[in-house]
Amino acid sequence: MSVVVESQGVAAEEQRSRRSGGREARRAMRAAPLADDIRPVRAGLEGGRYAPLSRNDLERIHEAVLTLLETVGFANAIPSCIEALTGVGATLGPDGRIRFPRNLVLDTIKRAARNFTLCGQDPRHDMVIQGKRVHYGTAGAAVHLVDVEKREYRESLLQDIYDAARIVDGLDNIHFFQRPMVPRDIPDPLEMDFNTLYACVSGTSKHVGTSFTVRENVAPALEMLYAIAGGEENFRARPFVSNSNCFVVPPMKFAEDACGVLEACVAGGIPILLLSAGQAGATAPAAIAGAVVQAVAEVLAGLVYVNAIKPGHPAIFGTWPFVSDLRTGAMSGGSAEQALLTAACAQMAQFYDLPGGSAAGMADSKLPDIQSGFEKGITDVMAGLSGLNLVYESAGMHASLLGFCLESLIIDNDMLGMCQRCVRGIEVTDAALSIDTIADVCLNGPGHYLGHEQTLRLMQTEYFYPAVGDRFSPKEWNEKGKPDILQRAIAEKKRVLAERFPRHISRPVDDRLRARFDDLIKLPRSGMGG
Repeated sequence: MSVVVESQGVAAEEQRSRRSGGREARRAMRAAPLADDIRPVRAGLEGGRYAPLSRNDLERIHEAVLTLLETVGFANAIPSCIEALTGVGATLGPDGRIRFPRNLVLDTIKRAARNFTLCGQDPRHDMVIQGKRVHYGTAGAAVHLVDVEKREYRESLLQDIYDAARIVDGLDNIHFFQRPMVPRDIPDPLEMDFNTLYACVSGTSKHVGTSFTVRENVAPALEMLYAIAGGEENFRARPFVSNSNCFVVPPMKFAEDACGVLEACVAGGIPILLLSAGQAGATAPAAIAGAVVQAVAEVLAGLVYVNAIKPGHPAIFGTWPFVSDLRTGAMSGGSAEQALLTAACAQMAQFYDLPGGSAAGMADSKLPDIQSGFEKGITDVMAGLSGLNLVYESAGMHASLLGFCLESLIIDNDMLGMCQRCVRGIEVTDAALSIDTIADVCLNGPGHYLGHEQTLRLMQTEYFYPAVGDRFSPKEWNEKGKPDILQRAIAEKKRVLAERFPRHISRPVDDRLRARFDDLIKLPRSGMGG
């Protein structure tokens, strides 16, 4: 008996030794930096494996959309909008509604911009928006910041927007930064719009999305952007900011102020996110298919509008129908129905071969907890699997767009890496089938793959590893003081905010901006690292 035990002990020790050798080799491999094009997850991976709508469904939605645009049309067009639309063939009825003949809509779709690039200040963050290439980013207009340590909500501030931008600047799996909060400490609309944009482009060199309250607020923002770009011509060649434009008030009415903003942004060379945000059961039909129909009709009307002003101007097909909890009427951003709506909207963008953007990841949960995790994980991965080009709201958001959390950005960066790995799928090649590898291990090797050449070669390129997610063994977890993911995210947030102060606007340019705009810039340099 003792001989058997001794033999088992020797075998176990030999196995541990072999695994230790493999572990050391793997550690050495982890230290080697990876080129962007062979990382396991990265911006622009191809999705499209998930499709809730059949081809017949897509055709029926399309026909319903054309019928609505031709027979119902839009109310509340401003005079310049009427002039632009009637100039290309839309009709103004005696009831004041603008209607869109189907040939006008189809011709606009055919001529619209596609396969364009949303630029970053740094070209390495450029995003090619085409086909089923997937990119995840932030967005929203939360009025609260989530204080996870106090388990409280407080009003969001301008400094919070800058802090969010500089955190996102260092997170690989969040590809663009659309302003996620409203600075509640700046009530004046001009100051709010200008400083929101300033905080965003100061904090990150990724592509930025922003909004403007009225047309007049666009001009000073353009002056700032042209200065940062080194001239108007440079910005127009590489616009690193897009305008999130809610040009429509669902159902089927133009938003007058937003239309003025749209016209000014098109004239200034800013790409447009045409955003329709009806809420199913409230401002859009409760039927999921009906909510998709209305959103598509509204965005296509906007597409005609943009192309009537400037043919071929870059515009994103921003169908963002939201879900209501019909028991209360409240929005439910983390619901399964929201995931289905978003995936269906991605399919409609692909049906028209238009660059598409929609929303996912808008947890109903108030804190980064288990509910937040499953709501964000389900909605974000379904958006990616559907091949949505731009997944807005995907990180940091809580309480169905009312709260934003800096710690959640860090946790959600891990979650989005997992989503992107699912989007990437499984590559089946002769090498990946591993016949020779299996034969080598079984016939010539130690009976495991831990130190095998294939394992070492693929460990970084085939597998995604979370930064703050817990993969400790129970023993390791206990030895490390039983940490949880939120504690690790809090610590990482504090580290980043203490150390990371980007200089995306050079000091000389910033000096000129502060001299030119005097008291308009409200973000103090003391909050930007001095």
